[in-house]
Amino acid sequence: MSQGANSYFCEMFVRQKKNKSGIVSIQVIDKGSGKYKVLKTIGSSSNHSDIHSFIEKGKAFIKNYTGVQEFDFTNTNSVIQLVLNNITSHKLVGIDLVLGRIFDDIGFNKIQDELFRDLVLYRLVYPKSKLKTTEYLYRYAEKSYSEDDVYRYLDKLYNTQKEQVQQVSFNHTKSVLGNEISVVFYDVTTIYFEVDNEDDLRKTGFSKEGKHQNPQIVLGLLVSKGGYPLAYDIFEGNKFEGQTMLPVVDSFKNKYKLEKLLIVADSGLLSSQNIEELQTKGYEFILGARIKNESKFYKEKILSLALKNGESKIIIKDNLKLIITYSDSRAKKDKHNRERGLAKLEKHIKSGKLTKTNINNRGYNKYLKLDGEISVTIDKEKFETDSKWDGLKGYTTNSKLSKEDILENYAHLWQIEKAFRIAKTDLKIRPIYHRKQRRIEAHICLNFVAYKVYKELERQLKEKKSDLSPEKVIEILQSIYQIEIKNPMNGEVITKNILLTEEHQNLQKLFNF
Repeated sequence: MSQGANSYFCEMFVRQKKNKSGIVSIQVIDKGSGKYKVLKTIGSSSNHSDIHSFIEKGKAFIKNYTGVQEFDFTNTNSVIQLVLNNITSHKLVGIDLVLGRIFDDIGFNKIQDELFRDLVLYRLVYPKSKLKTTEYLYRYAEKSYSEDDVYRYLDKLYNTQKEQVQQVSFNHTKSVLGNEISVVFYDVTTIYFEVDNEDDLRKTGFSKEGKHQNPQIVLGLLVSKGGYPLAYDIFEGNKFEGQTMLPVVDSFKNKYKLEKLLIVADSGLLSSQNIEELQTKGYEFILGARIKNESKFYKEKILSLALKNGESKIIIKDNLKLIITYSDSRAKKDKHNRERGLAKLEKHIKSGKLTKTNINNRGYNKYLKLDGEISVTIDKEKFETDSKWDGLKGYTTNSKLSKEDILENYAHLWQIEKAFRIAKTDLKIRPIYHRKQRRIEAHICLNFVAYKVYKELERQLKEKKSDLSPEKVIEILQSIYQIEIKNPMNGEVITKNILLTEEHQNLQKLFNF
């Protein structure tokens, strides 16, 4: 502490007051109230040695009065050690600084439940079982939840919040898309369970993951242009996927009072019943067509088009448009897949290990020719005939859009495939450890919200012209911590975000935290 006419410390200082007689009074002054108040007179003297002694006593009085400790800041190591000894907390904050803000930007903070927020955000970071998630939260975020807390909340989410969740997501997506949602994309996937017994929901059926012996559920997902999730529903595991589309679309349209919708879906949703219902209900649609399953008349007509790379033609069929396109790259891929499938069949036949499963499975078993009860050969003629369809793809539609716009809209269908991929790989939607249907549905809901946060992060990164991927941002966020330090002088707690790397600092600038 420096010495002079006035020596200051916090809001107290030692004052030297010289009287007319030449005597100097040493006083402790408090200016905390804005006015100078004599807290204590230490002593008076005209002797320089006495005055110096009184000043030191005044300083000591202030230290004792305020509880202040004196430190030797000339010793760097001791200062560092002092700081380290007074760290009271060390927790992960990067997740909340960015993902938490995006969660709020979307509007999910309207659901005022801290556990909802944590289960969503940490799904993006640490997609494990709920029990492991609570352990992670306790260890790294200093948040304590019991397993019972989680189960009670899942019931609450299912009973009172899932509709609000989808409403918030819809409102935000509508805003992002300029307040118009007129085109939606629908697809389904299957999620299997590692259990033996079926129940009312979990049933065996055709599995997109090849787990035909495992009970499963069917998940239907509706997304907008850009791949933003709009709605979802789950169905019994043995439900034919074509029967799931209309219930989801109808519910979505009615819930949000939408007048007109163009529905885009792949060939798995194509059926005469679906087409009839879509038309009856006034929907426009673009569906992938199964052109190899057409009648002989239309198959001959399609093959007679003799399309070149990038060309497309329209065939009118039953008052609908059947659009046929051809691509050299698709032809190359189709040929590769055919030859690979044939090679596998030939290998099985040669080894004598061709099983009933090989014969019954979908795919290239169509090239098998069964003679009598034991002779199995490859139908090479069918294989060669099939090559005529390499590179061709069809679309069935009643849309009044131009051919180019129809094809452009269908091209966006990959976004829903991406949604399922992220759900299964990044968010690890399975394994699902729940048995009760309401908790299974709540689990799906949490994943729906997590994917919405992911998509908004992706959108904001693009808007900010960043070359970072959402995955990379999430990785960086997991290394941003905050420390709390208790000031030994006054007990005040100071917090500091630790931004050690260039990546940390770049994210800080990007998201302004």
